[in-house]
Amino acid sequence: MRNAWKLALLGIAAAALAGCSTSALQVADVGSYHVGGRAVTLTGLPEKELVFTPGAPPLTFDPNGDFEVEGLYARYTRLANPKGRYPLLLWHGGGLSGVTWETKPDGQPGWENHFLRAGWDVYVSDAVERGRASWARYPEIFKSEPFFRPKKEGWELFRIGETGSYDTDPAKRRALPGTQFPVASFDQFAKQAIPRWSTNDAATQAAYDAYVQKACPCVIVVHSQGGNFAFNSALKYPDKVRAIVAVETSGSPNPETTDFARLKGVPMLWVWGDNLERYPFWTRITAQQENFRQRLIAAGGTGDRLLLPELGWRGNSHMLMMDRNSDAIAERVDQWLAKQGLKR
Repeated sequence: MRNAWKLALLGIAAAALAGCSTSALQVADVGSYHVGGRAVTLTGLPEKELVFTPGAPPLTFDPNGDFEVEGLYARYTRLANPKGRYPLLLWHGGGLSGVTWETKPDGQPGWENHFLRAGWDVYVSDAVERGRASWARYPEIFKSEPFFRPKKEGWELFRIGETGSYDTDPAKRRALPGTQFPVASFDQFAKQAIPRWSTNDAATQAAYDAYVQKACPCVIVVHSQGGNFAFNSALKYPDKVRAIVAVETSGSPNPETTDFARLKGVPMLWVWGDNLERYPFWTRITAQQENFRQRLIAAGGTGDRLLLPELGWRGNSHMLMMDRNSDAIAERVDQWLAKQGLKR
């Protein structure tokens, strides 16, 4: 009887260990790098006397000299046995950084984790001027002053609440009925907001192009402002970008002048949330993106669309990768990528 119990307990333990091993990520490599940018030499700036650390003596600081600026930061996790044929690059939107794809504001795992567990090598980046990318002086290098997104803009522009529904007091904010965004975590989300510049698009594009040359062939999943950069990189390197998933992209090259023949071999999927028709800004954005998508199809390319309300999924915000049903959306994206032959 004792032997039988021992065997039973060993069986339970083995089953538990087997369950752990199947859920654990088998990671081959984790790392990061900076890519792109340029060297700049500054001269003629006045010296200053500074105290760098409390209690330390003053030091004369000379701001002149050589600097590396306008680079991009990328962090990657590579699996031991990936199912994706190419790495998945996650590009963020305006006033945000790669944190967009990491742990969600409500503490749940983000899309980085989801796609790793779906079998993809995943790269998360901070574009020029964001996060851990290299910064630069203003106005000597960055030509305009930075601007900062107030919480009101994030609440309303990102379609969490109607225009005029934000209040400093969280209890007085009025969210859209049925919103999928975790409203109780909005202030936590707002901590991700960082400054951006309106004059750095060329430098940002150059850094993304260098990133594509280094990290690809690849699949790009891109959000909001980042869409224009991803489309332009694909136009330059259609042999390196194997697919684009355009998540609520707010910009793209001019559909009237784009050479879609260069993009017809790059399958694309546009993903849209809910309540777009409530906001004139988003009505204009989606019209331009639909023009771009239709022209891609007319040129013989793949331009699919995942409009979540058509699936009966209501309440998704602009930050749909943070919404409560974001895992189900990511699964749809993964299925689409598999359909394109991009998974083993």
